[in-house]
Amino acid sequence: MANKEFNPHDNISVVNIVVSTSLEHDIPLEKMTANLSNTEYNPEQFPGLVIRIKEPKTSALIFSSGNIVCTGAKSLDKVQESIDKIIESLEKIGIKIKIKPKINVQNIVASGSIGMDLNLNTLAMQLDNTEYEPEQFPGLVYKLMEAKATFLLFSNGKIVCTGTKSEEMVHKAVDMLMETLKRYKK
Repeated sequence: MANKEFNPHDNISVVNIVVSTSLEHDIPLEKMTANLSNTEYNPEQFPGLVIRIKEPKTSALIFSSGNIVCTGAKSLDKVQESIDKIIESLEKIGIKIKIKPKINVQNIVASGSIGMDLNLNTLAMQLDNTEYEPEQFPGLVYKLMEAKATFLLFSNGKIVCTGTKSEEMVHKAVDMLMETLKRYKK
């Protein structure tokens, strides 16, 4: 039986999706925080209300304009569930949202392993667009401009990818990273 080649796509998974949307309706944040236990609102410190959703485990910033930034979901389905739960919470306080909010992905964070050890000192010298200060942080920051992605690379082959806006873009960025790393392999 042939040895199956390591496929980084099998070992990289989405850990956080950040989205924005608008409910196209003014939201009474004081009323929300007075009536819902899973909220925090300190308008003197920040103009948005924080709502924490248990399932799926996400958080959202809600602004009085109806704009929302939601974070923590690991899939677009979970993002939609979170937005639906926010709309349900608003209905409990008499706010009826009549539109289906359009979800705009701002950032996807994925992490995993690429199955090879990395010499970060060598990569920092050979690659453009890197930052590496091991006494401050053990990872190398590599901006892959063509993919509009930023990677954290660790010597044990663990990676974090951020800056992409779809899972497809994550996989393309990882493919480009792998091609680059193979060129600079010791």
